[in-house]
Order: sequence, then C-alpha cells, then structure tokens
Amino acid sequence: MGRGRQKAKATKQAREMKYFTPGTDLSALERELAAKRARNDSSGSSYEDPTYEDPYADLYADEDEDDGADRR
Repeated sequence: MGRGRQKAKATKQAREMKYFTPGTDLSALERELAAKRARNDSSGSSYEDPTYEDPYADLYADEDEDDGADRR
C-alpha cells in the first residue's frame, strides 16, 4: 500500500474509534456501583476513623502554621 492509502485507512479507523458508541448496560452499572458503595461502607477507612491518629501530624504541624506569614 502506498502512503496515501495507508493514511486514509488510518484516518478512517481513527474516525470509527472516535465516534463508536457501544450500548451501555445501565443495570450492570447500577449493580457495580451498589457493590462498591456497600464495600466502602463496611471497610471503614482509617482516614474516616475518628480515633485515627496521623503519624506525620507532629512532624509537619509547624510548617502549616508558617505558610501564611511568609507570603507577603
């Protein structure tokens, strides 16, 4: 194939990929999101735990306080 035919074919394929819209199974999406929501509710992330203590809070606490004073 010459370069012109090859470029035309590549352009055609790119256009097909850009505008291709497959059917969406909304019920499957709903089941997936519901499962993720249920898993997140039961996992109990350490960041949401009120008893969680950040091990780096003491190390970087003074840097957070100085940020506003130095930027005039």
